[in-house]
Amino acid sequence: MTSCTFCRIATGEIPALKVYEDKEYVGFLDINPINKGHTLIVPKKHVQWVYDVVDQGSYWKIAQKIAKKILAELKAEYVMFVTWGLEVHHAHIHVVPRYENDHHKGFLDWEAKVTVSQEEMKEIARKITIIK
Repeated sequence: MTSCTFCRIATGEIPALKVYEDKEYVGFLDINPINKGHTLIVPKKHVQWVYDVVDQGSYWKIAQKIAKKILAELKAEYVMFVTWGLEVHHAHIHVVPRYENDHHKGFLDWEAKVTVSQEEMKEIARKITIIK
């Protein structure tokens, strides 16, 4: 699916700060994060909905690994997972770190983006990258 943004990221056609990659999945920093370390995990094969990903166990295991790395390296208080997937029609898990006194009250405010410089994004990616 050549018009799919996430398919193009998975193939390397669109650059991204990847923090995880194996033969089936890729994880990368969201370019418009709602908190520092906001990561997306997508299957390389185009699938529209998270519930259509065949190997749910592997998919969520990757989300868990990234969450634990975020907790350890970015000192997040906890991590939230969101899978609504309407903005890009390709299955993706949002892994969103939560910090004490962040700008979200309870659930996440998707309009409240944080500004993170490209240099800081690269440093975050370096800290949370999981070598596969």
